[in-house]
Amino acid sequence: MYVDDIDTRDGRRAGTTRQPGFAGGVVLLAVCALGYAVTVASLQLHIYIHVMAGILWTGIDVFLGAVLGPVVGGLDEEQSAAVFERLTPKTAFLLPSMALVTIASGIVLAQRLSLFPNAEPWLAAFTAVTLVPVLLCLGWRFEAFDDRRWQVPFAVVAVGALAWVATTIGSLQPTTPAALLALAIVTVLSVQGFGFLLPGEVRMYQEMTSPDPDPGVIAAIGRQNAKLGGVQGGFQLALILVMVSLRFGGF
Repeated sequence: MYVDDIDTRDGRRAGTTRQPGFAGGVVLLAVCALGYAVTVASLQLHIYIHVMAGILWTGIDVFLGAVLGPVVGGLDEEQSAAVFERLTPKTAFLLPSMALVTIASGIVLAQRLSLFPNAEPWLAAFTAVTLVPVLLCLGWRFEAFDDRRWQVPFAVVAVGALAWVATTIGSLQPTTPAALLALAIVTVLSVQGFGFLLPGEVRMYQEMTSPDPDPGVIAAIGRQNAKLGGVQGGFQLALILVMVSLRFGGF
């Protein structure tokens, strides 16, 4: 009986952490949708892809913070860990994919609608203040500052981003306050999402697939990510207000 129980738990763990079909499907769909939106899609379809990705991203984050967070907060460690063992293999791929599609398609859409004048130098600055902090957060969260697998990408991204800023700063001109506020909110969302939430998901996955997973670690990281998801949802709702204002003339 004891052996059967161990086999059942191991089988459940394998079922909750190994979902290549879902992960691959989500990432492939997101990449295809983004590529289509920013290349050959009509304006209507571009807007549809951007809005639908944003709805999924925002809705899931609000659900995590407003509904799931309080629920798992009332559970013990074993129960909380069981919830996140089911949830993490999906959110670890779904949320970053929806975030990428929403942000990238939104920036291109704003340019397509002529809502973001003098965009290139601002986008260069946005890239630098987003990617560099994200990579620094990843290095810190994974204790990888001495690892060449982190050092090389960081050096390439930092040099490339700063070079883009240097070559475009001379053409920097004022843009609309609404566009600047939207960029600021997107920067916060990007750093928080890719620099804090995503590493948390990866750490939970590593713990779940370890030989002796610790439910306390899984539950603690999961609760932290649920709270951060709620914060993300709040920023996203604020961003929606800014984007609606921008669409109808800005401020």
